[in-house]
Amino acid sequence: MLPPSRISVLLPYKFDTAFTYAAEAPLAPGTLVRVPLGSRMVVGAVWTDTPDESVKTKPVAEVLAFPPLPETLLKFIDWVAAYTLAKRGDVLALTLKEPLLAPPPKRAKHFAFGGADANLPGPSLSPAQAAAAAALRASVDAEKFSVTLLDGVTGSGKTEVYLEAVAAALLQGRQVLVLLPEIALSTQMLARFSQRFGCSPAVWHSELTPAQRRETYRAVAEGRADVVVGARSALFLPFPRLGCIVVDEEHETSFKQEEGVMYNARDMAVVRAKLSACPCILVSATPSLESVENAAQGRYAKLDLPARHGGATMPTMRAIDMRADPPERGKFLSPKLLAAIHETLERGEQAMLFLNRRGYAPLTLCRKCGHRLACPHCSAWLVEHRATQRLTCHHCDYTIRKPEKCPSCEAEHSFVPIGPGVERIAEEVAEAFPEAASLLMASDVITSPAQAAEAARRIEAREVGIIIGTQMVAKGWHFPHLTLVGVVDADLGLAGGDLRAGEHTVQMLHQVGGRAGRAEAPGTVLLQSFAPEHPVIQALLSGDLSEFLAQEAAQRRPGHWPPFGRLAALIISAAEERLADQIARELARFAPQGPGIAVLGPAPAPIALLRGKFRRRLLLKTARDIAIQPLLRAWLAQLDIPRSVRVDIDIDPVSFM
Repeated sequence: MLPPSRISVLLPYKFDTAFTYAAEAPLAPGTLVRVPLGSRMVVGAVWTDTPDESVKTKPVAEVLAFPPLPETLLKFIDWVAAYTLAKRGDVLALTLKEPLLAPPPKRAKHFAFGGADANLPGPSLSPAQAAAAAALRASVDAEKFSVTLLDGVTGSGKTEVYLEAVAAALLQGRQVLVLLPEIALSTQMLARFSQRFGCSPAVWHSELTPAQRRETYRAVAEGRADVVVGARSALFLPFPRLGCIVVDEEHETSFKQEEGVMYNARDMAVVRAKLSACPCILVSATPSLESVENAAQGRYAKLDLPARHGGATMPTMRAIDMRADPPERGKFLSPKLLAAIHETLERGEQAMLFLNRRGYAPLTLCRKCGHRLACPHCSAWLVEHRATQRLTCHHCDYTIRKPEKCPSCEAEHSFVPIGPGVERIAEEVAEAFPEAASLLMASDVITSPAQAAEAARRIEAREVGIIIGTQMVAKGWHFPHLTLVGVVDADLGLAGGDLRAGEHTVQMLHQVGGRAGRAEAPGTVLLQSFAPEHPVIQALLSGDLSEFLAQEAAQRRPGHWPPFGRLAALIISAAEERLADQIARELARFAPQGPGIAVLGPAPAPIALLRGKFRRRLLLKTARDIAIQPLLRAWLAQLDIPRSVRVDIDIDPVSFM
C-alpha cells in the first residue's frame, strides 16, 4: 500500500498559512476538500504551498464533487492578500463559503444560465461608437492582458459600446464579468443586455436568495454562466475561462471594500484580468485621476466618446447663488429652482432633485437648551427618519424613538430638525407641487433590485413627475423624459480635509447632472450653492473636467499624493480610549523613516468613536517608486500589539473617516 500523499490546504479563516494534511492520492491545487480543524470539519482548498514534511498529519475527510478553484483564482487570492496585507484565509473566504458548495436539492427550482446569442445584431452605432467598439473587440480578440479606459460623456452610449466587447468574448466561448458600483443599476443594465443578446445574464449581489447564490456560484464554476453582472464581490467568483472584465462607473468609491479585507475592486479587476490574460475595460463619464494618469503614462489605452448619442446635447448647467436668491424661511428650495420645476412640469417633462443625505434631517436638537441627539456608540448625530418615527445612527444602526422630553433639560416636545435630508425635501416638494406625483429614491427606501426596477418602470412610464434622490440617482440611469436636475446643496462634500473631496464632488454632480436631457428635449442642471465661485462649481459650470483634473494633478504631484505617490492608513481601535492612544503613540515612535517616506499622525479619526471603539489614525505616505508593503510589515513587527487592540491596514485609502 502506497504511503499517503501530503497536501497543503488553505482554510477560509483568519490564517495566513496553509495546513498540511494526508490524502490517499495527490490532489491538484484548487481541489476542494473537507478536513478536520480541531474538533470540527471544515471546507478548504488544496493550495500550491509546499507541504510541511515534519508535522504529524490528519487525513482529508472528503474530496468534494465540485469543480476545482481555477489556478488563476488561487494566484489572485495570494496576490490580493500580499497587496492588502490581509490573511490569505480571509481573502479565500471572499470566494469559498460552504453553503455555496451544497448540491442542489432534487426538486430545486430551475435557473436558466447561459444562452446569450452574440450573433444577434446590435444597435446602430455612431461612427465614434463604432470605432471604439472595434478597438474593444480587437483587445478581446487578442486574448491577452490589456487595460482600456472608455471615457464618454453621460448619454454617449458607453454601455452599447462595451457590450460589443462582451459579444467578442462570447464568440470565443469565454466568460465575462461586468462590475457595477451599486446593484440597483443592474435594472436597466439587465434590460439592455437582454435586448442585445436575447437573454438575461447571471447576477451576483447580496440580495440573492441562498438558492440563487448556490446555483449561480456552481454555474460560474462549471462555465455555464457566460456573463455575470455583479457587485464588487463578484470579482472573487471561480471563473474557469474569463475572457473580459468590465468595470462600469470605474470612478465610484463604492468599489472600495472598507471593512475586513480592504480592497478596491477596480484595481483588483485589473490584477485579475492580468492573471487571466484577458482585457479589462474601465468605463466612466468622469474617470478617476488615477485612471486618467495611467492613460496619460501609456499604461492604459484610452477611448473617447465626446458627444451624446442620437443627437442629444449635454445639459445647460447654471448656478443659483443662495446668498442672492435664498429660499423661504424654513425651506431649502430657492424661488428660481421652484420656478424651473413648475415650468418643467407644465411642459409634461420630469424633474429630479438631488441631495446626498438620507433621512429627514441630519441633526435634531432641543430648542430650549441646545442638546443634540447623538449616538452613544459613535461620534455621530442621530438622523431623523420621519416616515418610521425613528432616529438612527447611519454608522452602527443604533435606533431610538424621538424622546418626548429632552434628556438634558427635560423640556417637553422641544426637539426640532436642523438641516434637510431627502425626506424633508420630499415634504417640501409635496407642499409646493401637490398635484405632481413624486418618488423618493434612497438606499433606505429602495433596498432591492426589484424595488429599483419598479421605480425605473414608474419613471419611464411617466407616472412620476418629480424624483427626489440621494447618490443612488446619480449613476447610470437613462430616463428620456427627465429634463431638469436640481442639486439642493452643491457645496455638500467640499468641507473637511478629504484629499479627494473636490474630485469626488465634481464626479458626483456631473454624473447626476448627466441624467438630464438624454433624449430629444434639452436638459438643464441648476446647482444651489453658497459659494458658486468655488473651483469645483466653476469646473461644473464650464464642463471642462479635464482641466479640473489637470489642476488637481498639479496640486498633488509635488507632495507625492496619489496617484503620484503611495498611501496606507493604519487605523487603531480599542474599547479603552487610553489604550488606543497608547498604541497609536508607540506606532508613531517606531514609524519608518527615509527619503520619500513620511508618516502623519497619530490623530483621532474624524469618526473617533465607532461602534463603541475609540479610533486613532496614522497615514504612511511614500514616493511612487517605494514599495509600501515591506515598510508596513517591518513597522508592525516591532510592536507587540495586545489582542484587545485592533490595527487595520488600508492600502490606497479612499475614505479618511
